[in-house]
Amino acid sequence: MVINTNIAALNGANNLDQSTNALNESLARLSSGSKIVNASDDPAGLAESMELNEQIGQTNASNANISNALAFSQTQDGYLQQVSAALNQMAALVTSASDGTKSASDIADYQTQFAALQSTIGSAMAATFNGKNLFGTSITTAGVSLSVDPSTDATNGAAWTASLTDTVTGGAAATDVAGAITALATARGQVGANETQLTYQGNELGVLSTNLAAAKSTITDVDVAQESTNYAKEQILVQSGTAMLAQANQNPQSVLKLLQ
Repeated sequence: MVINTNIAALNGANNLDQSTNALNESLARLSSGSKIVNASDDPAGLAESMELNEQIGQTNASNANISNALAFSQTQDGYLQQVSAALNQMAALVTSASDGTKSASDIADYQTQFAALQSTIGSAMAATFNGKNLFGTSITTAGVSLSVDPSTDATNGAAWTASLTDTVTGGAAATDVAGAITALATARGQVGANETQLTYQGNELGVLSTNLAAAKSTITDVDVAQESTNYAKEQILVQSGTAMLAQANQNPQSVLKLLQ
């Protein structure tokens, strides 16, 4: 029996140190909710999770762009609905003004309303969204062109221009307003197509983001039930290791009995 080197105590101290480190690591994982607290825990998993996190960020940013584009298109359609109501009223005024029994005063009143509606259409065509013209500006985002310009489009421009410059009793007023309504239908159809495409793309990106997050979770998120079991085990090992180290430090005292 030797007293200079207490092998049992050294082994006990080493085992206690390992158990204490494992207990601290388990506690860190439980408190952070992550399996990878330090880069050394899983270098490959950390690298993969960082790449997935970048993809998630890009996907979410793209989805935000689509949401903005959808809001742009919805705002366009909101103004075009106002234009539709104005054009329908203008068509009714043109028909009413063609009644030969109407007095000059009646015609003047119709013209006042007609001009006010023309002004309404002009204001709608000049509307903006976050500093961007809603009409007359070509904007492409998420692969969707959002240019809807019923006021200057080469095909429909004549009808829109005429509807904004005719008088209620103008000879071509009825034809021009009807042409503007047809142009409006084409414009709203394009806006609706944009909204449909953007909605589908937004849904696809939402699913992609969810799947990427699930993949990242598998790599980085701690299994609380499993880790709680490990934590309880390491607690017991630390407690028993502490007790056994104390016992090992007491063993050399038995040598004193041999010296009595």
